[in-house]
Amino acid sequence: MAEETIILTAEFNPKTKVYWLISGTLFLSITFFGILFLPIWIPLGLIFTGRYLARMECILTDKTLKVGKGLLTRVEKTIPLEKITDLGMVQGPIMRALDLRKLTVETAGQSSGPGSLVALTGIVDAEGFREAVLRQRDILAASGPGASLSQPAADPSQPSQVELLTDIRDSLRRIEGQMSSG
Repeated sequence: MAEETIILTAEFNPKTKVYWLISGTLFLSITFFGILFLPIWIPLGLIFTGRYLARMECILTDKTLKVGKGLLTRVEKTIPLEKITDLGMVQGPIMRALDLRKLTVETAGQSSGPGSLVALTGIVDAEGFREAVLRQRDILAASGPGASLSQPAADPSQPSQVELLTDIRDSLRRIEGQMSSG
């Protein structure tokens, strides 16, 4: 497989840890049993959100978007750019207060049910990263199906695909003609 060129590597905002801590605290605060877990959540949340954030990565290459995240269970996904149908931006009230955004990636042929294939919270300059992914997807699409930006130019001494298909069609017609007359 050809070597891919890294175009952009996402950085994650440290405020994402604060967002996760606040969200978890609010969630636990709405239930009686959750309130009992608050003294445990806050110190453990500080440790685990930092480690989780440190293990998050998102890399845009010339052909794919590579995502890795997870603490106990590591999830790595390689998403071909030509399969990406939408890159959504989500920003709730806590996220707005912290100037964070969640980037959601949806793909053609997605089989993971409703929602996005990948959701990444806290990418620094999420709008710029989103635009870079969409621009690279469009560049890849403009270069033709299955083509690579680094693919060498076609050899002029070789017949084109249209010529080959025309030759195949003509051969099939000759075979059909011989079969019907014989």
